[in-house]
This record gives sequence, C-alpha cells and structure tokens, in this order.
Amino acid sequence: MATGIVLLDKPAGLSSNAALQRVRRLCGAGKAGHAGSLDPLATGMLPVCLEEATKIAGEILSSRKRYRFTLELGTRTATGDTEGAVLERCAVPALAPESIEAALERLRGPGQQVPPMFSALKRGGRPLYELARAGVSVEREPRAIELYELTLLARDGERLELATVCSKGTYVRVLAEDIARALGTCGHVTALRREWVAPFEREPMHTLEAIERACAAGALGELTLPADRPLEHLPAVRLDAERAGRVRHGQAVPAAGAAAGKARLYDECGAFMGIGELAAGQVRPRRLLHSPAAALP
Repeated sequence: MATGIVLLDKPAGLSSNAALQRVRRLCGAGKAGHAGSLDPLATGMLPVCLEEATKIAGEILSSRKRYRFTLELGTRTATGDTEGAVLERCAVPALAPESIEAALERLRGPGQQVPPMFSALKRGGRPLYELARAGVSVEREPRAIELYELTLLARDGERLELATVCSKGTYVRVLAEDIARALGTCGHVTALRREWVAPFEREPMHTLEAIERACAAGALGELTLPADRPLEHLPAVRLDAERAGRVRHGQAVPAAGAAAGKARLYDECGAFMGIGELAAGQVRPRRLLHSPAAALP
C-alpha cells in the first residue's frame, strides 16, 4: 500500500469517518485520515491521506476551501440543515438584489463565528453533537474566520444558491443562518457541496466506485497524489546522505541560505522525507515519514 492522497468525492448520506473507513478498506491501508470533515448531508472533496501521508494532513486542514450551497429562507432547524427538527418559521421580507448583495458584503472578510452544537468539536472528550442530541447546550467560544468570497449564484423564490471561499474552521450551516439573519429572516442549508480544498483546486475527485475499480485493477496509484503535493508552497531542501541520516536521527543540520520557516525535505535520491523547520541557517526535523513517498522534480 503506497503512501499518498486520494481526493474522494464524498457521497451524501455518509459521515466523513464512514467514507474514510470505506476508502481505507478498499485500499488495504493500515493508516488513513481525512483532512477536514464534511457533514453527512454534504458532498464533494474529502482529501484522504493514506499511510505515511497522514502525517501531513494538518497542512491540508489549514487551507482555504470552496463551497456551493443552497439556503432555504423562512425556516430554522436544530442542526442548521435538513437533518434537524424545525425550530422556527419566519416571514421572508421582499428582497431586492441590491439588499441581498449588501447583506453578503457585510459578511465578507475577517469575522467571528460561534461553532454549532451539532459539530464534531469535543467538550470533555465528547463530541458536541452527542451533547446536542441529549438536549445539552454548552458555551462555545467564537472563532476567527475569513470569507474571501461570498457570491449569490441564483435565486428561486425563497431559495438562494450561493458560493463561498473561506478559511479553515468555517461552518457553512452557521454562515447560512448568518446570511438569513442579515436578510431579516431565518434559514437553513438544504444542499452543500465542497468543490475544492486548496491546493487541489484543479485536481479531479474520485467516487467510491472509481476507487473500488482502481483498487481491484491494481491501479490505485493512478488516482493517488504524492504526499508532498500539498506542500509545494514550501521551499525544498535537498540533503546529502550524511545530513539526511542525521535528520532521520532527530538532529539539526546546516541549510545555508534558507529562510526561516517550514520546508520540504528530500534525501540525496530526491525521495520526500517529510517537513523540517528552518532557522539560523539550519534545518531540524519537524515531521518525518518513515519511508520514501515522493521525488523532488
């Protein structure tokens, strides 16, 4: 089983963990992790890191994401989407295009968002959604988010189709409720699709069926991206055999001329070793892979 990243097109009705486990079993992977949960209602890109690539999943989690979603005005639910019970019905005022645009403009840019109770965040070791299902609500600290884009794509009566490019930690269900509130009413998400996770904006996604066929044909490698693919924004440091050996033993080694910050590390053969930290003309290991996973072009 090779180390790498598969971009799953998650189907509706599966939790992210259930989808992950399906991919892991199909691929015969010992280790697998996904980079960024999607609600069961949601479809779209779920990066699945296999084997040693799980060590760089955190780098993907911090990336921008683009969502396309449908907001139904006039009804608020317990979960913020169609899976929850209706809590409130509101009148929907007459909305001119300019009033919708003004509401969206107020939400663009940096802001704060309180995570929903129906989320995978944990309190005392328990996911918040478990507490919510038990009728328990706890205080949640607002988090800093940023909406780089927020656009109205179409309108059909009281249903708005929108798209957003947002920072990590953004809950589209909460955003949809904020939009509805800014329009003088309430609302909930009826459809949600994640179109991409940076830096995979132009990479194809693969269905569970396509992954199953590839695995059966021994062609999973054709669908798998190398573990260093999400790290191309980082400087690359190639180490000779002596320095690579020292890094693998946890030691810092000289890296002349390198700026401070994280870097991609490669051995003398061009095999990807993992992530290092550059400082004061040296590089020290930060997160290393146990086996070669990619080659430096």
